[in-house]
Amino acid sequence: MKNNIIKNDVGLLALALRLVVGWTYFSAFWRRVVLADKLDPEGVGYIGDKFNAFLPNALGIKPIIQYLVENPDILWFNMVVFTIVEGIVGLFIMFGLFTRIMSIGVFGLAMGILLGSGWIGTTCLDEWQIGILGIATGFVLFLTGSGKYSVDNYLMKNNFTITKKKWFAWLGSGILPIKESIFPKVILIGSICILGMTLMTNQVFHGGLWGTLHNKSVKPKLEITEGKIINSTLSFDVFRTEGVDVYGSWVIGVELFDTKNNTILEYAQEDLAMLNNKNISNYYEAKIKPGKYSLIIPLGAKARLNFDNKILSSLPKGTYILKITDISGVYWKHKIEK
Repeated sequence: MKNNIIKNDVGLLALALRLVVGWTYFSAFWRRVVLADKLDPEGVGYIGDKFNAFLPNALGIKPIIQYLVENPDILWFNMVVFTIVEGIVGLFIMFGLFTRIMSIGVFGLAMGILLGSGWIGTTCLDEWQIGILGIATGFVLFLTGSGKYSVDNYLMKNNFTITKKKWFAWLGSGILPIKESIFPKVILIGSICILGMTLMTNQVFHGGLWGTLHNKSVKPKLEITEGKIINSTLSFDVFRTEGVDVYGSWVIGVELFDTKNNTILEYAQEDLAMLNNKNISNYYEAKIKPGKYSLIIPLGAKARLNFDNKILSSLPKGTYILKITDISGVYWKHKIEK
């Protein structure tokens, strides 16, 4: 008798988990649509810019993210769909309606968070923890379904026709139609796979198993490529790949030196704050742009910068060093051949 009670009410044991994870996903919809308009591409806090921040170190899905941030209209459409899906999944999970299919939604959304932004988190590996716990939660809710306090249970209790369908146990709630002898193996294999994903991503993103621990969200890092001096124009690509995601890197100096460390060209922070569209060609949704006191480079932003100066046209052929300095004092160098 006791075993039957536990088996029939296993979904009830996960009620707190269901309510909390449901609100976690529904609240994303609530924040972006009701509390603030974060789906406006021109507005502050546009979710597309946040999504762009995932790009530099995403695992496995980087090409998809890059394609989206290179195509703003498609990105916006996907952000709207993504937000609606989060809202539906979260609401249905909280109410316990079609719990198992919604738990797959939780699993999928969490997997996207994990692979896209599991490397982000300035203090507690924030995004990695959210992603991996969401995957585990989705798996557990699929196994349990919803218990007494759920719409699924109401439908079953009142013998709605839909609950008599063979597929309802797979998509809604109730006892999973899996043989008793196989069920423990399903749980064990699924749990081991999720643990494997946990350990693998923890190592890849943060060095959490062996080697040196690292956190790519602490200090800004810029990658400089495609440096060229043609006639009177210095051009190069700059891509911010690390650092805190909620604000930019503030560049206060761009300098060009020869091999003897003589200054050829120098742009101070006042000069960088006055750059315009002719100087900056952005590649992605997140934009490098001049601020009030410096050049602002958000996480995930990439652009070609162009500096036109007559001094460059008279430079002899040879090797030159480009130096970019952040307000924190960190700087990056790049060799340029003319």
